[in-house]
Amino acid sequence: MSVTFAPSPWPAPPAARRDGGWRFGHEQAAPLAWLFDLRRNVSFSPRQLIVAYLLLCGLSLVVAVGFWSQGVTVVGLFTGLELLAVGVALLVVARHARDRETITLTDREMSVEQHFGPAVARTSFRAEWVRVEPVADDGSLVELSGEGRSVRVGRHVRPELRVELAQELRRALRLARAAGDRAVDHELKA
Repeated sequence: MSVTFAPSPWPAPPAARRDGGWRFGHEQAAPLAWLFDLRRNVSFSPRQLIVAYLLLCGLSLVVAVGFWSQGVTVVGLFTGLELLAVGVALLVVARHARDRETITLTDREMSVEQHFGPAVARTSFRAEWVRVEPVADDGSLVELSGEGRSVRVGRHVRPELRVELAQELRRALRLARAAGDRAVDHELKA
């Protein structure tokens, strides 16, 4: 009998992480930037949904043909209605399978790109003016606001982890401001 130990699929606690304690974002080396890519957790890709739907269609049609051959013709009608309803539902699911929010912080600019189905919304802020706040309570979305604009992010993050997302965004903003201040001081000295 042998025993095999596999690495844990759970993320390491922030203090033990090799990437500086970032759960949602990661630091880009050159140029100094932070990227937060918040994606929907999906079980099937759109291609896998199509294959599953085609398998379901094949199985349902085999059953319907079996009943048709026995003289029960109404089963074909209900099979068609069932496959149409499931097809429409899977289309709605597949349309939003690639929904995501991407937050990029470079130099002194924070840009937020939100994908909702085929629509894309882009918002940019000057990093020094961005405020990061919860909308209502601990489980609510995170609101980024500044310069008279605001955007809510965190739709694809579990509610209990949105506070940690807000903390990471604040931390990245502080680090970007500090790096920007060092660059301005270096330019003034030169």
